[in-house]
Amino acid sequence: MESFDINRVYALLESYKSGRLGGEKMPEDENPALDKGTKENYLYFTLPMALNYQRNSYTLWECANKTYKDSDTADVFDVKAVVNMDEQQLKEKLLKYKVALQPNKQPIIWRTLCETIENDFSGDIRKLFHDNAYSVQNVKEYIAKNKKKFPYLGGNKICNYWLYVMEQYTDVKFVDRENITVAPDTHVIQASERLDIISPEEARQNNVQELVANRWQEILKGTDLVPIDVHTPMWLWSRGKFRVEI
Repeated sequence: MESFDINRVYALLESYKSGRLGGEKMPEDENPALDKGTKENYLYFTLPMALNYQRNSYTLWECANKTYKDSDTADVFDVKAVVNMDEQQLKEKLLKYKVALQPNKQPIIWRTLCETIENDFSGDIRKLFHDNAYSVQNVKEYIAKNKKKFPYLGGNKICNYWLYVMEQYTDVKFVDRENITVAPDTHVIQASERLDIISPEEARQNNVQELVANRWQEILKGTDLVPIDVHTPMWLWSRGKFRVEI
């Protein structure tokens, strides 16, 4: 990291703000335009997130939106309805528009998360934030302690990205947003290497996700930026195959 230049981060952000990296439409922009503060809106941006692995994010959210807008399948976003739903019925509804791609595993993930929200938070995921004083750190610690109740959403990468999406698409206000670390998916890792945040050797290590998240927290200390501010610019830059010179 000796060759790291913070000015390149600001240059990347400037390219993002000017539209040079694209991003006029992000995956989560595919949504039913619910009122930001409603329970339904919070659930819409929570449940599909648990199935957001090894797939195209744009496609996932297109499928989620179609599922929400179809009266035959919309009740998969109603946690009480899911808890009481027949297994085959839930499977068919989640597969109809391909929100779930794995017919056995993913409906179980969806149901488990619905059971957690229904049983532990009275069917309202907003209570998770309220009960944890709107603190990112508290929420992450709570989920880590109850990881089995939050399948996949409890993973470090997706948990941070979910909290970022919550901040962008709901009315939640966190008291410590600096604790939302970058969500180190493939694009973020590649962009971090390109910016000399990590070396090519480090990019191949098994703990690269943790390394990237920690490195970004470390280098942005004392600046006016917090780690999650750089997530989307890096994601778009890598997705665009680094066509913009930074």
